[in-house]
Amino acid sequence: MSLQSIINAPKVLVDDKTAAAQLDVTPGTLAAWRSTGRYNLPFVKVGRKVRYRQADLDTWLDKRRQASGATA
Repeated sequence: MSLQSIINAPKVLVDDKTAAAQLDVTPGTLAAWRSTGRYNLPFVKVGRKVRYRQADLDTWLDKRRQASGATA
C-alpha cells in the first residue's frame, strides 16, 4: 500500500458496539481499555460519543497477530 493510497483512503468510523463486535469483546471492555490505557487502540471522541477508525482497528489487529508462541 502506497503512502498516497493511505492518505486517500476513506476514514470510516464505527461506533463502540461495532468495534467491540469485530474484536469479540464487550463495549464495556473497550471502555475499560480506553480509561486504563491497557492497549494502544486509538479512538476518536465526537462530543460524548466514541468512534473508532476502521483502519485503526485493522492495524491494531495486524500488530497483534502471532505466527507461533505462547498465548499469554
